[in-house]
Amino acid sequence: MSGKERQKQLAREHYERQMQRRVERETKAKRNAIIGTSVAVVVVVGGVIAATTLLGGSDTTATAAPEASASPEASSAAAAQPTAFDPASGTCGYVPDTSGAPAKNVGMPPAKVDTSIDQMTLKTNRGDIVIKVSAEKTPCTVNSFAFLAEKKFFDGSKCHRLGSDQFPMLQCGDPLAKADGKSQTDGQGGPGYRFVNENLEGAKYTRGVVAMANSGADTNGSQFFIVFGDTQLPPNYTPFGTVTKGLEIIDKVNKAGVITPGQDGTGAPKETVQIEDVTMSGKS
Repeated sequence: MSGKERQKQLAREHYERQMQRRVERETKAKRNAIIGTSVAVVVVVGGVIAATTLLGGSDTTATAAPEASASPEASSAAAAQPTAFDPASGTCGYVPDTSGAPAKNVGMPPAKVDTSIDQMTLKTNRGDIVIKVSAEKTPCTVNSFAFLAEKKFFDGSKCHRLGSDQFPMLQCGDPLAKADGKSQTDGQGGPGYRFVNENLEGAKYTRGVVAMANSGADTNGSQFFIVFGDTQLPPNYTPFGTVTKGLEIIDKVNKAGVITPGQDGTGAPKETVQIEDVTMSGKS
């Protein structure tokens, strides 16, 4: 083999390695729950940043991820789509998550919804965060949280992703993200089922709003984010509540920063927020 041919071979092998690494990154990204499957531009004082794809702190990127292609499992279950709340029967339609994402399976929420629930309390290692929820506007979402709370689904999990002042949100709800640092899939875990988006018309993500993270339309699971500063996101993420107590806890965590920020400035918070218990309560 001549020197020129050898150079061509090396260049080809280098290109193939690059493509393989890219495929691996994209495959991993597709498994993650995401805030937006394409770049969501967030306008802030002092600049514009991309509020992009990955929720895992170590996997964040400032470029848009390609649309996820359907897996064989997803294709075979294409007919199984979640359905919105039916006022006549008072039920929601939950369906299995066929994406292949890691899950902590505790069953499926009951179809019948209790619309009297109006408060969710996150007991954390840093204090209680109390959230006023709306079962009237987001019945399927609140019903799911009530079910998961009863199953102790969130207990011992950590809030795995913190934004910056430019992307002010704390993301929680991955049951496999543990405070002991042993999880290798932070940001990918869910409950093994999915349900519809709700309450999107005119949705705003201002300080105190709590909304669902997702990987596209009607792919809600268990991950959610708490906004601690006004941010401009497209109305794609179900806003189901507002913090009434404990927002200062997140402010303090934000001041400490993140361990290893990604290109979008998000990452695992230096001051760990561990969820010890979640309780739901009804109207008094």
